[in-house]
Amino acid sequence: MSNFKWVSTPIIRSCLLRANSKAIIHSTNVGASLTRAGLNGIRTNHSISNDSPENLIKKSHTKAMPADYEIVAPVKKIKIIKLAHSKYESSKYHLPKWKSAMGEVVINMLKLDMDRVRAGPVAGSYYYMLCKEQGLQYDDEELSESCKFFYESLNLPRTFSQWFQITILHEWILFTRMRAMPFKYGKNYQQKLVDRTFLDIERRLFEEMNVKSGRIVDQYLKDFNTQLRGAVFAYDEGFFTDDATLATALWRNLFGGRKNIDMVQLEAIVRYVRSQLYVLSKMSDREFAKGNFKFVPPNEVVERLTPEQENKLKQSIIKKYETETDLLPSEHSKLSYTN
Repeated sequence: MSNFKWVSTPIIRSCLLRANSKAIIHSTNVGASLTRAGLNGIRTNHSISNDSPENLIKKSHTKAMPADYEIVAPVKKIKIIKLAHSKYESSKYHLPKWKSAMGEVVINMLKLDMDRVRAGPVAGSYYYMLCKEQGLQYDDEELSESCKFFYESLNLPRTFSQWFQITILHEWILFTRMRAMPFKYGKNYQQKLVDRTFLDIERRLFEEMNVKSGRIVDQYLKDFNTQLRGAVFAYDEGFFTDDATLATALWRNLFGGRKNIDMVQLEAIVRYVRSQLYVLSKMSDREFAKGNFKFVPPNEVVERLTPEQENKLKQSIIKKYETETDLLPSEHSKLSYTN
């Protein structure tokens, strides 16, 4: 088993900018408007049109050819299991009442800090699954909407390595919000997410990719760790500078620096990333830490809220938490719901 320690740089942790507004998300499929509540914020660039990332690509007159990567690690035709063998991560599993009651007693007696404990199931399980499934695909399954965006609209190769690049892009998006949390909690959430990533990759290499040698698996894990660190550094630079720098980082990492790239594809993925960052920046620490975030689908458009809309939503969040009574010990949190 290989262990990977995740260390974020001080400049990255200190630079999350704040803004005033939440986001309205319009679904291009059904024409309905949705709202994501929660919030404070970061700088975000204004879009030049109201198209979703997916629709933007459809309007492109330049059709880039699929990447001509050598497929050295194709995805296995039949999946084994999506997340883990543990029954506790199954959506169908319900903890027996006596176990739940005993857990509440232990939490109360030991005065456990649930904001630290919660990092495991939220970041290490739920948020990792969100990141993993954005590019997760198998030969015997129809592509999900997010997979169609990455593998068909963006013409990315359907390989294990490409899945990893899609996954770490979404993990980096979550890192930006985790860094804005109080340091001891944000660092814990990041570490749980990274730990789970490499545990799952190791399992998939053995079970799905049929790699037999532990030495080869260790080498793969070291290579993936290097890719993760390099991608995060590049994306951070783009995040704190401008869209051109972010597009360059995405081209080098997500697209593998390929030459036959449609510039509209880069614009679409930049818009996709900025949309996620904007929504995350509008979530309070407590909302995010309790797992109340989902990635905006590529066929939806994120727009800035007016000050009036923001204030109304913010007050509704405050009212929600201030009126909570009779919370179980496991439901307590010290994190802010007003930031």
